[in-house]
Amino acid sequence: MTTTYMYKVRDKSGRVVQGSLEAEDKDVVAQRLRQMGYVPVTIQKKSAGFSTELRMPGSARVKPAELAMITRQFATMVNAGLPILRGLGVLADQAESTYLRNALQAVRTDVERGASLSVAMGRQPKAFSKMYVSMVRAGEASGALDDVMVQLAIMMEKQVALRQKVRSAMTYPIAVFGLVLTIAIAMLVFVVPMFEKLYDNLGGTLPAPTRALLAISAFTQQVFPLMIGATIGLVIAVKRWTNTPSGRLRFDGLKLKMPILGKLVHKAAIARFARTLATLLRSGVPILEAMEITAEVVGNAVIAKVVREARDNVRTGEPIFRPLAQSGVFPAMVVQMMAVGEETGALDELLDKVADFQEGEVESLVSSLTSLLEPILIVSMGITVGSMVVALYLPMFRIITLVSNPQGAGQ
Repeated sequence: MTTTYMYKVRDKSGRVVQGSLEAEDKDVVAQRLRQMGYVPVTIQKKSAGFSTELRMPGSARVKPAELAMITRQFATMVNAGLPILRGLGVLADQAESTYLRNALQAVRTDVERGASLSVAMGRQPKAFSKMYVSMVRAGEASGALDDVMVQLAIMMEKQVALRQKVRSAMTYPIAVFGLVLTIAIAMLVFVVPMFEKLYDNLGGTLPAPTRALLAISAFTQQVFPLMIGATIGLVIAVKRWTNTPSGRLRFDGLKLKMPILGKLVHKAAIARFARTLATLLRSGVPILEAMEITAEVVGNAVIAKVVREARDNVRTGEPIFRPLAQSGVFPAMVVQMMAVGEETGALDELLDKVADFQEGEVESLVSSLTSLLEPILIVSMGITVGSMVVALYLPMFRIITLVSNPQGAGQ
């Protein structure tokens, strides 16, 4: 009778790898692990209630860029005829993320015990998404796993590039705004009070801008601890609110309506929708399943809701494009290209064209935003800091004038 044993081993590079094996006793497990090139550290029976899903403390998120690279390498190895078990072992050795490395090792163990690749990956949902598993399952069913993995790698690489463009466009203004806010608060809390003591010793009436700056500084010093607490509380409240379905729907709707960045978020979400759905359909994933997966990964609750409504229409025999056109969220060009794709049977090809176009629009918009926001933010920072410096030194200019013209002071 076989028993499941949990093990920890060291690979050739000295890293610790963990997993499970079924065998008659510990000696058999140790022998098999040595044959696989590992040095056993601990081997013990699987405890009751143990889940086959890999669990690790802390954040278990796998970086999309690393997963895309691993997928590309796996596709190359499968295409070259390398056995899946050996390929998974190579990938586990090369993975930089500890979680991904252990997840790949767990997948390898499950495949070795007889599970299919898609089933084994499905047991590691924090490493391999539902979309990833569905495409692998479609590749296994069609006998074209290498082609499907290549398509998956291409899609993930393009999505990583798109995400980086959007992030760079949003990070720059936020960083500059944060810098301006930090400098302003630091001056109000630490610098201005020192000048206030100096002006108190000198006496006299201060200029209006200086008095206003001192009043703002006094107010900021009083409410500064409250501002920090209120900011932390607001962040926590918004995070909890966006974790609810209704909150997420409203928050994502607000993001689409933002004056400048809303257009960028919208185009990026449409590109992600088109690229994901095209890849899933081309890989042989059923249309209803493909639309459900697309709704989950599109990254915007408003667009995801429209996609699910379109999926319900498809279930009743209606075309996809109709609810998309009625939603007002999808551009007319996208809807018309999808309508033509459904009519001609080339929906995946036209969706790819939509994705290419939207990604080009995102890149162009990012360049425009960067060139537009950079001078605006620099000027804003200069005006903010410069106004405070001028307000602080106005009394100094008056003192210098009085010292250089004592007769005028006596009058």
